[in-house]
Amino acid sequence: MSFEQIKLDDAFSGSTELSSVALGGRVLSVSDEFFAEAFHLLLVEPPPSLKGQFGPNGALYSGWESRRHNPRYDWCIIKLGASGTIVGFDIDTTHFNGNEAPEASVQAFYDPLSSDPDATDARWTEILPKVKLGPSSRHLFTIPNAPSATYVKLNMYPDGGIARFRVYGHVKPLFDLAHVFAGGRVEFVSDQHFGVGSNLILPGRGKDMGDGWETKRSRLPGHKDWVIIKAVELDTAHFKGNFPESCEIHALSSVNDVDWTVERSESEDWTLVLPRTKLGPHRQHYFQLENVEGVAFTHIKVTIHPDGGLKRVRMLGRREVAGASKVPSTAYELESVTTLVASKPAAAKSTLPVLPLTPEAFAPFGQVIQAYGDHTAAPKGTKITPANGGTASKFHKLSLLASSYPPNAGATAGLSVYRCQPLKDVNMTDGTTELTDLYPMGPGPNEGLADPGHRYLVVVAKNGENDKPDLKTLRAFVACTSQGIVYNTGIWHQPMTVLDKALDFTCIETQIGNGSIEDCEIVELEDSIRLRLP
Repeated sequence: MSFEQIKLDDAFSGSTELSSVALGGRVLSVSDEFFAEAFHLLLVEPPPSLKGQFGPNGALYSGWESRRHNPRYDWCIIKLGASGTIVGFDIDTTHFNGNEAPEASVQAFYDPLSSDPDATDARWTEILPKVKLGPSSRHLFTIPNAPSATYVKLNMYPDGGIARFRVYGHVKPLFDLAHVFAGGRVEFVSDQHFGVGSNLILPGRGKDMGDGWETKRSRLPGHKDWVIIKAVELDTAHFKGNFPESCEIHALSSVNDVDWTVERSESEDWTLVLPRTKLGPHRQHYFQLENVEGVAFTHIKVTIHPDGGLKRVRMLGRREVAGASKVPSTAYELESVTTLVASKPAAAKSTLPVLPLTPEAFAPFGQVIQAYGDHTAAPKGTKITPANGGTASKFHKLSLLASSYPPNAGATAGLSVYRCQPLKDVNMTDGTTELTDLYPMGPGPNEGLADPGHRYLVVVAKNGENDKPDLKTLRAFVACTSQGIVYNTGIWHQPMTVLDKALDFTCIETQIGNGSIEDCEIVELEDSIRLRLP
């Protein structure tokens, strides 16, 4: 098996770290780990220095270290987090100096249905021959035409220490979602100073900032960073003071492999599917997409302004069936919402997805009133002070109240209570209900979940021509009882609609006189719209 040793310089930026513990990689067995346990090999974060720290067996290291004087060699068997085609390795001996492994080799085999192998399994095939290693440094090797692998076996000769072992490659698709397990991969990033771009499409929400994508700070006006994802919710988990100010998403259809130059990344071939939208700290964001109906795409470009960190990117879609259209079977038809659930067949009538309510997605229509257990997750600029003798936190002026009635209208503001019964006409087969009418607000144009059994719908639209709802701006959200909302002036909304259990609402309303019918305007939609409930 041939190989090539290469320099750093983002060598594997277009690949996925198949061995990462963030992907589910794990150590199955090891010949010896007397001084330092082998699980360290797969950790996401770079190895820290533990100089001067000692345990019962000697000096501590973040890595795998075996006893001295092995007459043969030591080995470690690893099950990859996802089966895939291997393109190379990073064998890192950082902080092992004088006790590093002098040489190493790698064996592998592919069998996703196999029981866990042992060191003598006849299926092991050498894919990286014995190579020399040096003290406290990273050693990167590419493997041309390497076979696919489910398991790898790292051998070190004769013994010693290795800090990290990273196996890079391309995932073999397992199911039809735009996700790392579907064969999605990060093909190009403008910057990955603090966290690599391929982390964006890993499963789960990770454990800290170390397993997300984070760029260096920029002081240049108009700066932006981007990542191009093939066939892939925007999540800023753990990024609290260094989340991006905003983002936008473009999509592209390209059958062939692309040389991702700056010029191509800015090409007019890209279709804007999410206009520039503000982001918030430490939470999942759900946005409805545009310009995706009846079009298939192969790549997604996520642009962040001006810089910062994202934890995960998810994009819901349906894989095109080969022969069913002119678009190749590697293309994806995007749904009009980013979410984590599998897509359902398109309904005959227009269907509007219902998204979890977040301050950023609801911002064009009003404000979300809620508290945050983690204060750093509150929207930027929120004033928070201790209250109630130190037993509470006060989130100041999350929304300001305004009345648009003229001074001589005789309107007054007050509190009203509504007892609302739960929605009955939900189709249990496809989880949809019908939206038939809207009300205007005013005369003019998953944190803190108190009770998961109490939810309500919020459906909104901006005012359009002739003071009617602009249905192109229609959006739907699901809120919990720890969240309140304030509509902007001129925003149309669905009647109060409760899910699951009966709820009482207290509403701050400005009314003329005794609140008669002149305060309520209803527009009946020409064609009902189906709401897909989460």
